[in-house]
Amino acid sequence: MKVGRIPVAANNAEPTIGLAGTSSNTECQYKTCNNIKPPILKQFISVHDVTDINALVKKAMAYKASPLKDRSLGSTKRLGCLFLNPSMRTRLSTQIAAQNLGMDVIVFNVGNEGWALEFEEEAIMSGKTVEHVKDAAPILGKYFDILAIRTFPSLKNRDDDYSELFIKQFTKYAGIPVVSLESATLHPLQSLTDIMTITEERMRLNPGSKAEKKKIKIVLTWAPHVKPLPQCVANSFSQWINAWKEAEFVITHPEDYELSKEFTDGASIITDQDEALEGADFVYVKNWSTYTDYGKIYCNDPEWMLTNEKLKLTNNAKVMHCLPVRRNIELTDEVLDGPNSLVTQEAGNRVWAAQAVLSEIVTPLL
Repeated sequence: MKVGRIPVAANNAEPTIGLAGTSSNTECQYKTCNNIKPPILKQFISVHDVTDINALVKKAMAYKASPLKDRSLGSTKRLGCLFLNPSMRTRLSTQIAAQNLGMDVIVFNVGNEGWALEFEEEAIMSGKTVEHVKDAAPILGKYFDILAIRTFPSLKNRDDDYSELFIKQFTKYAGIPVVSLESATLHPLQSLTDIMTITEERMRLNPGSKAEKKKIKIVLTWAPHVKPLPQCVANSFSQWINAWKEAEFVITHPEDYELSKEFTDGASIITDQDEALEGADFVYVKNWSTYTDYGKIYCNDPEWMLTNEKLKLTNNAKVMHCLPVRRNIELTDEVLDGPNSLVTQEAGNRVWAAQAVLSEIVTPLL
């Protein structure tokens, strides 16, 4: 173990996330001669790792106002970013966020630059895989202080994808905090960014008032696409908005595009898009493939594309999308380039969301 590193949860234990004093297990893990208090975050895999969403959003907004205010916070720490699939916004925003905190950042594209990894326990490695994660992850734990990982689902076997084997194995064997840069089922940094963007817009529209605390209506709408996409962003957005509890949340999609109830419980599900859009304050547009008959495209009805005509049903709703977006397939140019679009602001906020998460994780490691 590196000098000064604070141990994370045991490999076979569920991480305990909480504020100081909420768990004797946490207190024991983070007890040091300097009496460092337990952090809000020990890892960042899902909304369940966060005790106070609004506090984390507030921290992200503070970094947006003053990006370099903690520029020496992570000056003695190193972040390793492992990418098992391509990325643009996630990769760049995470690097910028870490550098704003003074951290050294190393990016490793595992698929193109490293050995093929094996993740199954007790595997007989007679195939294409060259190195087991049990051997690779502990070494990465020696090289880095925080490990950020991006994986992707196969969309072939739902049980395999939803087991989240890849990120769980890194979490189990690395021995250091792990941050998800997107996994097979979730994209928490995107979802934190989304709530930050919604919060900003509420505050902009209602400066200095309590109106931003009034419940708003948020609609997550399925959109057509040319190929089947994962459910990660839709799952994660649903999970975070439901946990946030500050909105009337509606999910709309064609029949047979239901998401896992694990993530949608608490939302209203409507298969009539026009009905769902009525009175919406925010509309989040995203394609996803089928969950029940996994990874398929059943419907690509262009009527589900978001247009300015459909926006007339809303409460002058602001429009969000995680990007990249297929123009004039998912949304029209007039929506994306119009005054209701928040997509550029949303993408820019990826830096501040990542910076808030990294600062919370790195602080107890100092």
